[in-house]
Amino acid sequence: MTGGSRGHGLVRRVWETGTSARLAVLTLGVVATIGAFGAWLAPYDPLAQDTANALQAPTAAHWLGTDYIGRDVLSRLLAGAPLSLLAAVLAMAIGLVLGALPGILSVFAARPLEWAALRVVDALLALPFVLFAIAFAGLLGNGVWQAMVAIGILLAPGFFRVSRAAVLSVASAPYVEAATLLGAKPGWLVRAHVWRAIAPTVVVASISALGGALLVVSSLTFLGIGVQPPTPTWGGMLASDLEYLSQRPLGPAAPALAIILTVGALNVLADATRDALDRPNRSRTRALDPKETTYAAPA
Repeated sequence: MTGGSRGHGLVRRVWETGTSARLAVLTLGVVATIGAFGAWLAPYDPLAQDTANALQAPTAAHWLGTDYIGRDVLSRLLAGAPLSLLAAVLAMAIGLVLGALPGILSVFAARPLEWAALRVVDALLALPFVLFAIAFAGLLGNGVWQAMVAIGILLAPGFFRVSRAAVLSVASAPYVEAATLLGAKPGWLVRAHVWRAIAPTVVVASISALGGALLVVSSLTFLGIGVQPPTPTWGGMLASDLEYLSQRPLGPAAPALAIILTVGALNVLADATRDALDRPNRSRTRALDPKETTYAAPA
């Protein structure tokens, strides 16, 4: 079976998991479209100010109203999606590279190196996300790349632990032990046997981490870290709207709902993907279990 057909089969199984999985896929499809074409879909210039029409309620001209300096909220929401989503994807990718690969190799490393890697991971797990990102940005500059690297570093321990646990369950398999006794190198073992076995676990962890990364990115941009105003981001919009609740009580609803729906859809998709990947294993287990076998009554 080719990689493309396996991927198509996984998408089909996720789709068949249930209604919640279908809604999550459709929601993320809309979010991905906005992330790719948000700047072109915006009906107005997201930076254009019109103070005479500031803090307007939703109208036919401005479907989500205007902010405190008259900028169209819908345009800023659409234009802010690409940067918010791309930052989350970059942070997740950095965490995946920094965490999953060391986690896999730590199983085959010498004991001193394994011990040192575990202690580093324990230390990183003790660090608070937002405070570390603020300190990191303060040392290296308040830029989007610095913020993404900081988030990626803090996501790495999760990938490390997940990938290491998955490899430990595979490393004791007879075929891996036989290859090790025959002199196979760790790199070859990972490419030939281990990676295919742990890839589903890493995929599920990546989807879950993407939702967490979006939350942290929104928190940082809410505080003005990584992306400076007037550049639109979902977190930055939420921060500016909260200052004018008395004049526009529903102002923060649009960016807040965008964040909540996206993170919720990613969590549902992660659960559906886990169920879809486990389904073939459960089917094989039932087929091999005599207690699960149904025999037809003799005629």
